[in-house]
Amino acid sequence: MASLQIEQVPVLSDNYVYLIYDPETQACACVDPAESAPVKRRLDELGWKLTHILNTHHHHDHIGGNLQLKQAYECQVVGCARDAARIDGIDIELSDGQLFEFGSTTCKIFEVPGHTSGHIAFWFEKDQALFCGDTLFALGCGRLFEGTAAQMWDSLSRFKALPDETRVYCAHEYTQANAQFAITIEPDNQALISRMADIKSLREANRPTIPSNIGLEKATNPFLRPEETAVQKTLNMVGEDVVAIFAEIRQRKDHF
Repeated sequence: MASLQIEQVPVLSDNYVYLIYDPETQACACVDPAESAPVKRRLDELGWKLTHILNTHHHHDHIGGNLQLKQAYECQVVGCARDAARIDGIDIELSDGQLFEFGSTTCKIFEVPGHTSGHIAFWFEKDQALFCGDTLFALGCGRLFEGTAAQMWDSLSRFKALPDETRVYCAHEYTQANAQFAITIEPDNQALISRMADIKSLREANRPTIPSNIGLEKATNPFLRPEETAVQKTLNMVGEDVVAIFAEIRQRKDHF
């Protein structure tokens, strides 16, 4: 079976839209279209026809192009059942643990509240690809707009349990700014120091830092590392509740 082709489309100031194409069936999905015009241009260049829109959550910089793309391609909009009222044009409502058939493959749905109450992620296990919206970022995580620290930690813990080689396709190019914060939490993390140098080189060349992978995030992302002694020492919270430690990291990032 042919592997999925994944195309990254930069939009707005720092968003990424992803096109997922199944060569076997010509199914084509667009993940979180903030706007429609750049997506249409890239589809035209590739000769692909959109069949699905996959929305991780309701924020406008993730669904802004839904209705225009749906009208242009008569595609189906897929989103979270519990948040259907806030997903423009939704046709297919999915819940935690469901398998969604896409072309010749399937993806598993994770409900991952925290950033919003109805946030989902799409995990294509066979292709080792996770489309996680604004829940997990490279070296970061989403702000807690509608959920609690406990909810977000539970959501991130589900991602931590995925195979290390799982590629992380998040929705924003925040990595360099996230790195500047991460080093304040773990200044002696050699994997993080090395990664920061790689990020600097990529951004100086105007290249994306995404996708990351779960293994790299587990080794360097402070939001996945509240259980680490070095992190707890920085925060003066050794041995304290892991959710409280995570919440402290998130609060510090909010004011960084």
